[in-house]
Amino acid sequence: MMEKYLSQDFWLTNLSNGIDWLLAKGPTLIIILVLWAISIWLYTRIVARLKKGMLKAAKRTQLEESMLEKEKRINTLTNILRQGGKVAIWVVFFLVFLRNLGLNIGPILASAGILGLAIGFGAQELVRDFISGFFILLENQVREGDVAIINGTGGLVESIALRTITLRDFGGVVHIFQNGKINTLSNMTKEWSAMVFDVGVAYKENIDQVKEVIAQVGATMENDPEFKDKIMNPLEIFGVDKFADSAVMIKARIKTNPGDQWIVGREFNGRLKKAFDKAGIEIPFPHQTVYWGETISPLKISQEK
Repeated sequence: MMEKYLSQDFWLTNLSNGIDWLLAKGPTLIIILVLWAISIWLYTRIVARLKKGMLKAAKRTQLEESMLEKEKRINTLTNILRQGGKVAIWVVFFLVFLRNLGLNIGPILASAGILGLAIGFGAQELVRDFISGFFILLENQVREGDVAIINGTGGLVESIALRTITLRDFGGVVHIFQNGKINTLSNMTKEWSAMVFDVGVAYKENIDQVKEVIAQVGATMENDPEFKDKIMNPLEIFGVDKFADSAVMIKARIKTNPGDQWIVGREFNGRLKKAFDKAGIEIPFPHQTVYWGETISPLKISQEK
């Protein structure tokens, strides 16, 4: 047996057969690989053109939704479309490649069906993730670029896939959530956002004066070139919201473009503090009043000269 493999005729015969096979199958396999590369490139270009066309169409539509919202939705959908299409192209060309190698792909397809059935029973969680991801995209619940709170964790949505959502919090930590395990999802930047203010002032202050100062600060920001494009509606003052331990709480709100509520809110707070200081309005701090009872005179502190 060893003499057979060591003989020159054996190796010459196999080498000749290999060259014949390569000459017969090689050009076809090369063409398949070239077609695979062209298909991936062409599909990527088609999705890019589709995205560009959708953005142009979105600019022409007269909907109340802002352009930023439309871009978020289009980016999310085209990313999913691009990923799904590439996977389909890979699978098709892989099977065609195997077929041209001389392998019978019938049993492979049958085995894949049986394996898929087994996986379907054993990977119910994976199926649930894909179904949940599909409905998240279909219902436009959240898009790439949104700021959302998922299962109590807030951050910027960096990517959305059919199985997972990737979130990066303010500290830079990346959180990955399985779509099927998302119990609560709060989108903070869908269509419009708002910054709500709970302004506390001392009980001795004149409420009408306080509201007037708050309104003046809001008006100056609305006329400021740096912030007027970020503010959608004028400042709303809802009035006295509650009586806290040391302060009267006045609630107000500014509606902003999605994602601009924090920068507008920080600027408003800074300007309001300066305006209160200028008007002599006290922003109280927690304090306690000690009551000694009716029969005991209050303590009197006198300073000797």
